[in-house]
Amino acid sequence: MPLTKLREFLDLHNVKYLVISHSVAYTAQGIAAMVHLSGKKLAKTVIVKIDGILAMAVVPASLHVDLDLLREQTGAAAVELATEQEFKSAFPDCETGAMPPFGNLYDMPVYADQTLTVHEEITFKAGTHRELLRMAWLDMARLVEPQVLNLTRREIAAA
Repeated sequence: MPLTKLREFLDLHNVKYLVISHSVAYTAQGIAAMVHLSGKKLAKTVIVKIDGILAMAVVPASLHVDLDLLREQTGAAAVELATEQEFKSAFPDCETGAMPPFGNLYDMPVYADQTLTVHEEITFKAGTHRELLRMAWLDMARLVEPQVLNLTRREIAAA
């Protein structure tokens, strides 16, 4: 059961969390709509390669990782999306594409978009395409210690 490793880790650290079950869904925006949650409040984990090393980029479901911004802010020579083949074996307890943003459990650095810090809670896929986990942002930040950066470009409306 994919949620077990994450739950054990959170329980070990006395973290309060809520598991939200839903019908099978694969896209972050689709899940947000299904559970009546703004795409700004649902985080998605995108696996990237930074100078060839796997890392997690965590952004609101309503936004996309800007690879150029991530490259600039990390000082990397190259940043690209990782393929499923490249990252699948790194998450043996997760369904492909449903990885929680806990890189510390998978020996992987985590970069979180700064927009996630404005909400008291963070909700994310919990290892399956049927479960989300909601917890306090501060608990997640304390346990994962993500590097908080601007990972997305937001369009400015024309006046």
